[in-house]
Amino acid sequence: MSRPNTHCILIGAPVDSGQTRPGCLMGPAAYRVAGLAATLEALGHTVEDQGDVTLSDVGRETTANPAVHHLPETLAWTRVLAQWAEAAMAGGLPIFLGGDHSLSLGTVAGVAAHAAAAGRPLFVLWLDAHSDIHSVETTESGNLHGTPLGYLAGRPGFDAFPPFPAPVPEANICLFGIRSVDPAEHTALAQTDIVVNDMRVLDEYGFAVPMRAFLDRVAAANGMLHVSLDVDFLDPSVAPAVGTTVPGGATFREAHLVCELIHESGLMTSLDLVELNPFLDERGRTARMMVDLVGSLMGRKVFDRPTRGG
Repeated sequence: MSRPNTHCILIGAPVDSGQTRPGCLMGPAAYRVAGLAATLEALGHTVEDQGDVTLSDVGRETTANPAVHHLPETLAWTRVLAQWAEAAMAGGLPIFLGGDHSLSLGTVAGVAAHAAAAGRPLFVLWLDAHSDIHSVETTESGNLHGTPLGYLAGRPGFDAFPPFPAPVPEANICLFGIRSVDPAEHTALAQTDIVVNDMRVLDEYGFAVPMRAFLDRVAAANGMLHVSLDVDFLDPSVAPAVGTTVPGGATFREAHLVCELIHESGLMTSLDLVELNPFLDERGRTARMMVDLVGSLMGRKVFDRPTRGG
């Protein structure tokens, strides 16, 4: 089963509050300049660009963890992105253009609310170098882009946040490609039923077998699939524009294989593109790579790619 022509809804999420290295707020513009809309239209999809989400209601919330920074801004992004995500799910396939990974605190909340209202289980595929399962209470860096997985799984430590509308069952979450996990996150993961396909697993079994196994489970449950694609899922040699580089990530071919398998399943119902920092890019190289991967997610095959002049 492959995805038919789809109405794609582009939503810019210029979130820069989840970490301390500035630049991710330029991500949405970079995706647009790199030709995301044209790529989707060339594949037969319709595109509605709703522009960038803006903040209008930033509070003064605090937390007992002194390391945490930009909590009020991140909470404001979470609230507004949850609203935009839930609304967009009713109209097509939303693609959230980030922005750091803290944007998923809001996007997945909105998607989960929609899935619950539709009476369908939500599955989450986390393509990332990191597990992002800290809480507001446990993060030592204070960077809230390392917390969304804990929030969407309904784990404790998020008293400052709105209650997650419909926590995603742990067994419905798949971490794919992780290779940088601190001791607290190791402990947290050991207590869960989250599917962990780290780079050791992928080195042993390849990318296709674990990916197909997870997608088969989504299909068997008639589930909705949210894909959260972090630039650092890729090896920094092919995608340098990220502030959290970790060597040993997915190669160009491996990443495209993953995306083609997702497309062939016909299961993806929403997508995050996160952690692109154009300030760190090389003449738009990473932005173009990410747009190319979206092409694979939406139907382009590896042999469809045009030859580029030298």
